[in-house]
Amino acid sequence: MRITHIETCGLRGATPEGGWTHELQPDDIVHTLVAVHTDDGRVGVGSSFTSEALVRGAIDLLAPHLIGENPLEVERLTETLHQTAFWMGRGGSLTHATSAIDVALWDLAGQAAGQPVGRLLGGRYRDRVQPYASLLMDEAGPMTDNIEEMVDAGFSAFKIGWWKFGRVSTALDEATVAAARAAVGDRLLAVDAGGSEGFFPGDLAWAKRTARMLADYDVAWFEEALAPDNIDGFVELRASSPVHISGGEVLTRRQSFAPYLARRAFDIVQPDTTKGGGLSESRRIGWAAQDLGIRLIPHGWNTGIGLSADLQLASALSSTDLVEYKTGSAYVDDLVQGGWSLDADGYLDIPTAPGLGVTLNEETLARYGTRPDFAVAKA
Repeated sequence: MRITHIETCGLRGATPEGGWTHELQPDDIVHTLVAVHTDDGRVGVGSSFTSEALVRGAIDLLAPHLIGENPLEVERLTETLHQTAFWMGRGGSLTHATSAIDVALWDLAGQAAGQPVGRLLGGRYRDRVQPYASLLMDEAGPMTDNIEEMVDAGFSAFKIGWWKFGRVSTALDEATVAAARAAVGDRLLAVDAGGSEGFFPGDLAWAKRTARMLADYDVAWFEEALAPDNIDGFVELRASSPVHISGGEVLTRRQSFAPYLARRAFDIVQPDTTKGGGLSESRRIGWAAQDLGIRLIPHGWNTGIGLSADLQLASALSSTDLVEYKTGSAYVDDLVQGGWSLDADGYLDIPTAPGLGVTLNEETLARYGTRPDFAVAKA
């Protein structure tokens, strides 16, 4: 089996709001699917959290290192892409595109072996995992209605984030958390300040005060409490915080995570598999974190393919007992055939079919994809 060509497919038409400094519009493309084709007709699919234009440009540079290669040598190929990116965009768009390629290669490896990717990543510690409903903060009324709708849908864990949190007043911060706690009851509740937003105003003093407030509402973790590069601030915050501190969603490659782990900046580390380097890097970060008593819970504000990759990752890491589920997004809910169903406990089954274990929904691709024939076998 050899790689013959690689294609991309941006998703537009239903792009959800994301708390960005300049808010996303439905036709903005920030999620791009990548298909790796082989000469025996198999196609592996991955997902990248960046624009299609950037992914296409990256693949123009990366493809010569892939065409004609054996896709089963996943980590050698992915590491080759990382090593060749030093001068052309290491850690940026090339890494984001490599993330999708890596996921697609694991998908192919699983198909060839007749095994789910999680088993190839080291074995399945679990057959199901708890997703947390991830939603943006809002005024108390609309946010409560949204949470209650997700409770009725069966979710048993929640995270609220961004909006005006840390940006207006401490009174509004606490009122927002209080409303969310009342709506979720005794279910898991996490809070995300969205410190990776451009010019985020929250400083260390604010984060320390807020962490103490969050403890009063039994918040499971405080995410992105500071700007993502403020490693000294995270170290000091975690040392004093009564709630767990998490972060890392914008970091790329294991080398970027290493100092945060070594200095115990996080209780929970949150790489995004669709931009941090793919499943290969997320697994390595998870292993390194586990040795230090740090949990990995993947950042997953992406697509159904990204979610399927996170599910396979969660099966293969012993302490990864939660995955993020972006609620209300057609790119998650409708992108794979059959969609996603919560069991009576609010858990998702981890697919057991070969590869990622999912199949793209052609109707959804036809509606939202930039390539109507994307991922169709051509061999």
